[in-house]
Amino acid sequence: MRGAGPGWKTFAVLAGVLLLLGGTLWWKRAGSGEKIAQEELVARTQRLFDAVGGGDQAPWKEYFADDALYFDEKGRSMDKNALVADVTPLPKGYSGEIKLTNPQSRIAGDVAILSYDSDENEVVFGQKVRARYHSTDTWLFREGKWQIAASQVLRYYEDPAAGKIDASRLDDYAGTYELAPGMTMAVTREDDKLYAQRGQGARVLLVPEVADLFFRAGVEGRRLFRRDSKGKVDALIDRRNNEDIVWTKKAS
Repeated sequence: MRGAGPGWKTFAVLAGVLLLLGGTLWWKRAGSGEKIAQEELVARTQRLFDAVGGGDQAPWKEYFADDALYFDEKGRSMDKNALVADVTPLPKGYSGEIKLTNPQSRIAGDVAILSYDSDENEVVFGQKVRARYHSTDTWLFREGKWQIAASQVLRYYEDPAAGKIDASRLDDYAGTYELAPGMTMAVTREDDKLYAQRGQGARVLLVPEVADLFFRAGVEGRRLFRRDSKGKVDALIDRRNNEDIVWTKKAS
């Protein structure tokens, strides 16, 4: 630079040093977290599950941040205090275990995301029940420790157990049901099976659960046949999320 003296050169050198130091310090802060591997995240998460049966709250207090956000499979939102309070010993006659499977992770700097399935097997007075969940936990390294800052749980849908009903009842359900003018559903019987077809769509097998109550394989919800005061079927109810859509049976 024309006219620049020794003072300017000194300033330029100092500025460069400060920028270099500043950049180095920023890099150290950005990646200052103690490294953590997927195996450690899995081990900690399994420890949380192992503590559930006995109601051991210690690992839940340790591994969840004070400001953690938690959303369970029922859609409930809980803070850390509510979550920890929910960890209580199983009642007498109950036992079980939860095993973590299929873990996947993304780890970058002070953030680690662990996504996994969990298989829950429970025994209730000798009867076995099972459920499968998928969870995604976000771990943050803050104040010298890794903790879960956010966790969300989903439950895998599974069909109800298929039942058997008197085949003579199937004729009660056969017919045409109307949702609105021009919007109909045909229910037909073939041997000991019942099918439903909306308009020109594909036929779907209705699997019996108990009398008057059916489901479709792989589809959440129920198909319920309603009877009037005389015991005759007068409607088909499509029940989803405890909400009913009523199809009225047309006179034959």
